[in-house]
Amino acid sequence: MTTNGAPAEASPPPDANERCPGTASTAAGTSDACKGCPNQQACASAPKGPDPDMLAIAERLAPIKHIILVLSGKGGVGKSTTAAQLAFALAGEGHEVGLMDIDICGPSVPKMLGLEGEEVHQSGAGWSPVYIQENLGVMSIGFMLPNPDDAVVWRGPRKNGLIKQFLKDVHWGALDYLIIDTPPGTSDEHISIVQYLKAGRVAGAVVVTTPQEVAIVDVRKEISFCRKTGIRVLGVVENMSGLLQPLPSFRLTSRADGADVSERVFAALAAAGLDPAAVCAGLDVFAPSRGGAAAMAADLGVPMLGALPLDTELGRAGEEGRSVLEESGAGTASAAPLRAIVRRLVQAVQEQ
Repeated sequence: MTTNGAPAEASPPPDANERCPGTASTAAGTSDACKGCPNQQACASAPKGPDPDMLAIAERLAPIKHIILVLSGKGGVGKSTTAAQLAFALAGEGHEVGLMDIDICGPSVPKMLGLEGEEVHQSGAGWSPVYIQENLGVMSIGFMLPNPDDAVVWRGPRKNGLIKQFLKDVHWGALDYLIIDTPPGTSDEHISIVQYLKAGRVAGAVVVTTPQEVAIVDVRKEISFCRKTGIRVLGVVENMSGLLQPLPSFRLTSRADGADVSERVFAALAAAGLDPAAVCAGLDVFAPSRGGAAAMAADLGVPMLGALPLDTELGRAGEEGRSVLEESGAGTASAAPLRAIVRRLVQAVQEQ
């Protein structure tokens, strides 16, 4: 990655053949080295030579200090939730923040920021992000769909074209952080965003997973993708890291007959000098059979940013389009872990 805003030559895709000529080469997709490569057809049909739009992207990204990708090799791990809450939290600390949603087929960011029904406007400077507050702007294909239930049935080149247009035409102005929420996997969109972002200051990637091995297996591939494409892994976030809730939010029942014994238990705790509201109940819903994200991070030599518990308030914040760190949610189980994650993330970016 370049860090000075200058365009760079396109590097080979992470799953390319060993002697890949590079996607910017005039021989891309047609040389003998391309035979059998999963990217051969895409490279053969793509424009050859240096991308003339890279200069325009470099100029557009120049006022942005730090670009952070939010990645995961696995769908359903809460990547968009993490991206949205990171954006809220950074903006809450006074930073100028942008959030770009390039999950073309599943754009959930408008919902998670309470911006459903908003539209993108165009000015002489380009597309204007939708602002949820003065220092937090958002861009998503979700703002461009006439019906939120419409399916985006696009092939790779059209999706890649929209990603390029987002980077080239959206007028963010000066930002401290641009958070980019990506789709799961290591497919066309990921290769494109990495190549286009060579024109900007990429701080690195936050990789999101859940504790169970079925997710960890795919997330390991995402970290491998980062290494092959030169993206620094700023750290791993383990989402849904066990259920952790204040005890009074549970209904406690007798295993013998199913009778509700909540009040009796709470009264017994109070009699023992413990405030039930100050006690949390925890449970590993997704068992980390091989140590979860922390073990994976240690094994692969990448930082561990922290873990977010399964928290009903966090889920509700996403449904209502607000930060879980707002005053109404300041005492939730996920508030303190999220603050710690943001603190470590900012430190990792500043140490770069």
